[in-house]
Amino acid sequence: MTLQPGTMRLACMFSSILLFGAAGLLLFISLQDPTELAPQQVPESLFCAGCWQPHALPQGSSQDGDSTVPTRKGTQDLSSRAPGGLHLPNRGARLRLRQRRRRLLIKRMTGAAAVAANGSGGTLDGRRAGLQQSQRERKRLMREACAKYRASSSRRAVTPRHVSRIFVEDRHRVLYCEVPKAGCSNWKRVLMVLAGLASSAADIQHNTVHYGGALRRLDTFDRQGILHRLGTYTKMLFVREPFERLVSAFRDKFEHPNSYYHPVFGKAILARYRANASREALRTGAGVRFPEFVQYLLDVHRPVGMDIHWDHVSRLCSPCLIDYDFVGKFESMEDDANFFLSLIRAPRNLTFPSFKDRHSQEARTTARITRQYFAQLSALQRQRTYDFYYMDYLMFNYSKPFADLY
Repeated sequence: MTLQPGTMRLACMFSSILLFGAAGLLLFISLQDPTELAPQQVPESLFCAGCWQPHALPQGSSQDGDSTVPTRKGTQDLSSRAPGGLHLPNRGARLRLRQRRRRLLIKRMTGAAAVAANGSGGTLDGRRAGLQQSQRERKRLMREACAKYRASSSRRAVTPRHVSRIFVEDRHRVLYCEVPKAGCSNWKRVLMVLAGLASSAADIQHNTVHYGGALRRLDTFDRQGILHRLGTYTKMLFVREPFERLVSAFRDKFEHPNSYYHPVFGKAILARYRANASREALRTGAGVRFPEFVQYLLDVHRPVGMDIHWDHVSRLCSPCLIDYDFVGKFESMEDDANFFLSLIRAPRNLTFPSFKDRHSQEARTTARITRQYFAQLSALQRQRTYDFYYMDYLMFNYSKPFADLY
């Protein structure tokens, strides 16, 4: 009997579905760890708040922090041998294998999970969970970098110098470490609103923010007051991609009239690094070029000292000595800032302001603008600038901005 074309197509489709189903089942089984296929009895006492053990930072961790989460030491020990005496590969090899499998599964599942969250009305809860996970990853990476490169910091005593950039808001028990060019002006406005010093962040002028003296710094308290606040207040800082932050500072301080940075920094930079500088340039300090500014930055015998607008975050905020509770990023400012405000139970009508504090008609410094400025440098100067900010790149998990950096 001759089969009709429609019947043959149905038979082929049915066979294809069976084959794909079998292939999917085989793939699922191959991705499972043998210890996960067998039931295990794990003592409840292992799941305690203090049992988390950080492990070494994996090579090639992405900026989004998709490296493996900390594992409990107890469960690692229990899973080193499968039930029934089945010997498995050594724990390090199995862990690496599981990490690769997990990353593969996460990449495949992320898109579907996002669609499911949006379709089920769980967008808000999903976003909050994502922000919480980002905080865990950021703090973990920061602590691991500190443990690896600044191990002695944890044994040092906190001095007033270490907290000189930290501003205090007592009503909501907040400590904010100021990182210039990472949203600090608007954060100070928010702190002033929280403290009841203003009703709206938009009404506070730039000079009031920075020169009004409305907010106290932590180093103005006595030692007991400093230690009490460090131990009981919510400590937070916001960071920014280091090259972008550097270019933003240069554009702000040297490409616009400035009665402080031109005479103090500009004149010294031009006198040292510009051959045949004009008398007018030496008199005013105006017109510093970005390569000259970078020469000053990298010079171990600088003609004028360091400034907070381009100093390392690791020096400004001492994150290896002070255990910050919240690490925000300029690149995700709106989400991070408003999430932090919800954590400290700020008034619901208070949101982080999005306006540009100075030179509002000028475009914000972006990755594209940053690349234009760094194109003026030699490959060696770019590498040395990256080395200068290496701890900030490592500690806050920023990717290398140029492919030729090492």
